[in-house]
Amino acid sequence: MAKAVKSDKGAKFNLGKKIKEIVFSSQGFPLFLSFTTLAILFVLFRMKNVEMDYKITKTNRDIEKVLLDNKELKAKNARLLSSDRLRRLAAVHHLDQPKQDQIIVIP
Repeated sequence: MAKAVKSDKGAKFNLGKKIKEIVFSSQGFPLFLSFTTLAILFVLFRMKNVEMDYKITKTNRDIEKVLLDNKELKAKNARLLSSDRLRRLAAVHHLDQPKQDQIIVIP
């Protein structure tokens, strides 16, 4: 039973040693370096993509808010410039229709 444990450790050690030999060999190291670089770039691009998605979502929310504010302001403007309201204000301030001699035409 003691020999079985030693052989498992020896096999793991040999496997680790073999992997180190392959990775740090003249043919394996450039491949290892290339795959590592590609993996890091993939993660960085993915993180940038998620960041851009957050910015796009925030910008879309801001656009919707501005559009809603614009609609509210247009409605307020329409209420303030309604003919009924202007007639009431004219009556309060004693304003009448201008007479013909009060109208000046600017060419």
